[in-house]
Amino acid sequence: MHQGFFLLFATVSVVTALTLVLARNPVHSALALMACFLQISAIFVMLGAPLLAVIQIFVYVGAIMVLFLFVIMMVDVREAVLQRFMPGGNLPALALLVLLGAEMVVLVLWSDRFTATPPVAERGGDAIRDLSKALFSDYLLPFEVASVILLAALVGAIVLARKEPG
Repeated sequence: MHQGFFLLFATVSVVTALTLVLARNPVHSALALMACFLQISAIFVMLGAPLLAVIQIFVYVGAIMVLFLFVIMMVDVREAVLQRFMPGGNLPALALLVLLGAEMVVLVLWSDRFTATPPVAERGGDAIRDLSKALFSDYLLPFEVASVILLAALVGAIVLARKEPG
């Protein structure tokens, strides 16, 4: 059951990563990156690391994606869509991608490290509980100050990116 879910999350992660690279619209690429990050956080949950999954969602899906979307909004998307990163055909890149993918499949099938093993028992439950209590009790003020500073930076970026009328 766990192996099936892992293969599902891994497959969707690879598909969204390919969509990220092959999409012509930068907004579609950013959304594919967000979906890929969510799949990776689901894999972290399956590996018994919920703290890493939450950090993956908060830091990457939350903060980094907001940053990417602001950069995309500041860049002229219509002009960026018309430009190609690789002039000419994409045939050499596609051939290299297929070659590396085939090599990865061969290495995974020949390796003994990917056998079905039970997940590691939760040893760090108390450590995670202690970390969360310390973060939201002892360090609540610095945590909130950091969020206010990020909000001020966000408002500043909006003001700087706004075009002057006329």
